[in-house]
Amino acid sequence: MEMTEIIFIGTGGGRINLLKQFRGTGGFRINSKGANVHVDPGPGALIGSLRFKQDPLKLDALIVTHAHIDHCNDAGLIIEAISRHTLKKRGIVIASRYALEGGEKGDRTITIYHQGKVAEVYAAKIGERKKFKTERGWFEIEIIEAKHDIEDAFGFKLFIDGTTIGYTGDTEYYRGMDQKYRGCDYLIANCLKPQHDEYPGHMTSNDVAVLMKGAKPKMGIMTHMGMSLLRAGPKKEAAMISKKSGIDVVAAYDGMKVGEGLEKYM
Repeated sequence: MEMTEIIFIGTGGGRINLLKQFRGTGGFRINSKGANVHVDPGPGALIGSLRFKQDPLKLDALIVTHAHIDHCNDAGLIIEAISRHTLKKRGIVIASRYALEGGEKGDRTITIYHQGKVAEVYAAKIGERKKFKTERGWFEIEIIEAKHDIEDAFGFKLFIDGTTIGYTGDTEYYRGMDQKYRGCDYLIANCLKPQHDEYPGHMTSNDVAVLMKGAKPKMGIMTHMGMSLLRAGPKKEAAMISKKSGIDVVAAYDGMKVGEGLEKYM
């Protein structure tokens, strides 16, 4: 594959949607010449990957931004795919330290067994920028602060094959956040709520508009949408964000692909 593409395996967020699965919760995947990377594999990441013809056995890396179940439930399954049915020690796992080691009670969400099946495990450190080599090339990641209701949650900027992809993870908007995401070709923002419906630890569409206006990506994408935002109308909220920010912003949907040099396509 010559171009870098993003495939949204699941675009739903929030506790109600998590159990109803009105929108999937499988995160998204980045396919590029240098690496194929799955990000935040919540429930349905494996099934969704197969549904949208994204072979998990062709993955090179996994990123888990925090230890909540809607972002890491299928992590073990994705690792078994990366490691070729656990028969080959290969691939990279990038995750929060809590997800890898657990908190005070040790309740890690990526098992020691599965961590042992990959070639490299990196506990994300806020502010750090790190380069990873894969079998086919390389990618680099910059770990960005997130303000969420679980310790050491993070967002990131991923640099791969000349494309920069930003992802906020779950976070509130905070002062200076937009500057940290400057320089993105694509900026993917988790947007749980519609405008004027604030919820701690998450962004509303108003927050995303402020983020996009300051960060100035070439294209903005909203995902991880809760039931209230889905009822309000994702396309309507995306249009509002575009108008306020001056940035082309789209609302992702399950199975949507975005590729280098492309607007959006199925």
